[in-house]
Amino acid sequence: MTSPWIAYNDLAWVEDWLAGPEDYELEAAVYVKLIQQAATSSLGRAPRTLLHLGCGAGGHDREFKRHFTITGVDLSPGMLNMARARHPEIEYLEDDMRSVRLERLFDAVIIPDCIDYMTTPEELRMAVRTAVEHLHPGGVLLVVGKPAETFQDNNFAYRGEKDGVHVTLLENNYVNPYRPGTYEATFFYLIRRHGDLTTHTDHHVLGLFPQTTWDQVYQEAGLTMRQEVLDGIYDKFLLNDGVYPMTIYVGQKS
Repeated sequence: MTSPWIAYNDLAWVEDWLAGPEDYELEAAVYVKLIQQAATSSLGRAPRTLLHLGCGAGGHDREFKRHFTITGVDLSPGMLNMARARHPEIEYLEDDMRSVRLERLFDAVIIPDCIDYMTTPEELRMAVRTAVEHLHPGGVLLVVGKPAETFQDNNFAYRGEKDGVHVTLLENNYVNPYRPGTYEATFFYLIRRHGDLTTHTDHHVLGLFPQTTWDQVYQEAGLTMRQEVLDGIYDKFLLNDGVYPMTIYVGQKS
């Protein structure tokens, strides 16, 4: 299966206009520290290998590769092409986090950016099960999620300009009361190439799970869980009085 979204295929290139290394560096450093703290105590050594599920264009991997040997997995060829160009030394594979089986074990697995694409509790279980089946005993799973209790409607604006190309991206997050357990992310792109405008729209339906579901899924997978609040990552892009709290779920395999 290949992802159907133009944001991650035909328009994957705009990543270089809208986000720079510094936009990922501090965030990724938080994840590295949490993985190292958790895994060192349970493995009895520093973690060395990392499976990055939903790796996208490899933005986080600039920091991750300073600490781990990485294997990246993603559904979107457009994003994988960018990741491979950025990090030719990293192995990137086109596959689905719900079902991929690499027949290898890692010290840690991370899903920092796209667990929301699991749209049902069963799909969330499948992704967590994939992670656990790729972990050494004592290995660490880190997932960044948005519990339903703290999520709200938001709007974001991103922009960038270089080489005669100007990109503006507007993103709307909407909790649809007629589709329980999900929210919608709609993207509107304005792209000007030397002054000539084109517009593009992409609509994504994403999963939104209560804290009890997160607790249950980790428990069923045999993971002990601790949580950390992740605030402020997207504050500079939020419009009006939006807030976008996220939760880092750190699980350890027994």
